[in-house]
Amino acid sequence: MLSCGPRIKTRGHAEHRKSLIAALLVSIAIIPAAPAAAQTLEAALVHAYQSNPVLNAERARQRGTDENVSIALSGYRPQLAAGFSPSLIAVRDLFVDGSTASATMRGYTAQIALNQIIFNGFRTGNQVRQAESQVQSGREALRGVEQAILLDAVTAFENVVASQALVEAQRVNVTFLRETLESTRKRLDAGDVTPTDVAQAEARLARGSADLNAAEVNLAIARATYEQVIGAPPGHLVPPPPIDRLLPGAPDQALAVARRENPAVRGATYDIDVAQYAIRVAEGALYPTITAQAYLLNTQNTDTQLSVAKSNQAGVIGNLNIPIYDGGLASAQVRQAKEALSQTRLILDRVRRQTSAAVFAAWATHEGAKIAMAASESEVRAGTIALEGVRREAQAGQRTTLDVLNSQQDLTSARARLIGAQRDRVVASYTLLSAIGRLDHRNLLLSVPNYEPQTHYHQVRDVWHGLRTPAGQ
Repeated sequence: MLSCGPRIKTRGHAEHRKSLIAALLVSIAIIPAAPAAAQTLEAALVHAYQSNPVLNAERARQRGTDENVSIALSGYRPQLAAGFSPSLIAVRDLFVDGSTASATMRGYTAQIALNQIIFNGFRTGNQVRQAESQVQSGREALRGVEQAILLDAVTAFENVVASQALVEAQRVNVTFLRETLESTRKRLDAGDVTPTDVAQAEARLARGSADLNAAEVNLAIARATYEQVIGAPPGHLVPPPPIDRLLPGAPDQALAVARRENPAVRGATYDIDVAQYAIRVAEGALYPTITAQAYLLNTQNTDTQLSVAKSNQAGVIGNLNIPIYDGGLASAQVRQAKEALSQTRLILDRVRRQTSAAVFAAWATHEGAKIAMAASESEVRAGTIALEGVRREAQAGQRTTLDVLNSQQDLTSARARLIGAQRDRVVASYTLLSAIGRLDHRNLLLSVPNYEPQTHYHQVRDVWHGLRTPAGQ
């Protein structure tokens, strides 16, 4: 059985103990008041919104999707092509009488042709509508990526805040343990305690140093992740409050909002439109196709020794193509498109269920984080009072050194739990906001120029020619 050693009877180092208790009381706050140069969560979100490479890559993908509409619209427009074919022909004729005749003919053929689709089974119109639905689905996917990046930014920000606070807590703990060890050694020299007390203080100091090292490692990892997501190294971060002001008041309300606004649900709905138009496009192959062609043709063959031949033609040609049997290709493509539509509808059902589960899980986590934070705050307050009481009782000889060390360890653990609870409280509120589909720059009122995907869409939709993008590339 472990011996606790004799009771402490001296009142030495009283002022030192009071200063340590005061430091512990101050350290209950996660981070002290921030200086003027402190960085807020809003600034970090603005930086991530503007510079995160994943989000910018998704914007580029959406700009490429916008071009599908222009590609589909090209089916309404005429196609103009020019051709030029020069020729050089050497001819040598052998006659019956044995004589020969040679000639070198130089010639060319020049043609300009204008082709226009008049009717193709409504495929062009359905392709345009399909491309427009793809654009709408892509915009929802972009909004989903934006929400994921902003949530990652909030998590990275809070991880750094919590890690910094935990390092500070562990430093206070190590300072306390180091000074406790020094005072215990002095008491050992005075004969007030035994070597057991010194060994206990040394063990707790070693554990505290290890905990401080682990906290510093976690802080370094959190800072690296922050720079990866935000795009800049963290400075002095100001702990943000939860985003409760933007959250619904009940889980049923949250679910109703998610069904209307969650980007995954909205995107899956547009995907059904895409699949429906794909069926109509496939069915277009079963209809007749009518095209018209107007052309100008100039042919010239020159024999410098014998003759000169020229030909000029102009004409308009109509073409009617009626499919009779294609080996079953079009029928198979129609059936395939119908099965794809069935798959898309089932995916929408799955997305709705996943969204509902995510909303209820986020709601439960958010409510649980509130309770955990309140409990942790009470635990820290009680632990601080308990430590002060144990130290006073130790001064009166009613407690041992081990009792003081245990009380200090309990307070440090409680404060670590409070730091984690405060971090979870903020992240849970933003996670719930993301689950219902409202974690975007507009709802957060970020002071940043909005990226409007429809701007690029209107810039390229009716462009008939040109290789440069609206960005000048």
